Amino acid sequence: MKSLYAPWRGTYVSNVKNIEGCVFCHASKTNDDDEELGILYKDEHCFVIMNKYPYAPGHFMIIPHNHVENLEDLDPKVWMHMNNLAYGGVQLIKDVVNAQGVNIGINLGQAAGAGIAEHLHLHLVPRWGRDTNFMTAIAGERIYSSDFNEVYKKMKEKVPTYFS
Repeated sequence: MKSLYAPWRGTYVSNVKNIEGCVFCHASKTNDDDEELGILYKDEHCFVIMNKYPYAPGHFMIIPHNHVENLEDLDPKVWMHMNNLAYGGVQLIKDVVNAQGVNIGINLGQAAGAGIAEHLHLHLVPRWGRDTNFMTAIAGERIYSSDFNEVYKKMKEKVPTYFS
């Protein structure tokens, strides 16, 4: 069996500056740096944040404020709320980046591929027909068709339509 490595994920985990503890807890508690952190939305249970190292333009995560590692330890009401946000999030992605599909998923634990395993988070990844390419696996590079900040601004502008 051959192994594929994802060295670009190391940057995501290790590139956090001046933050003690959980990066998601930091983002949850911060109110001044929403744009810098890529936060799209916050409410009493969760927040929605752009993935700093996205698999595709418009990739974001829905994260509970509570620092919970295991799904079975998450309050069922918060889990249902996350799903309601995902419902609106799919519509937001399709509207803003014209995605033809969306992957929704959670990597539960480091063994499942979670880069930040200690704080549960739900990914929404835009997809398009024939959008796979070899650059990430072969060259260790990502190719994006859109500027991260422009996508963030467009999504942030439309958030009130999809999250309430």
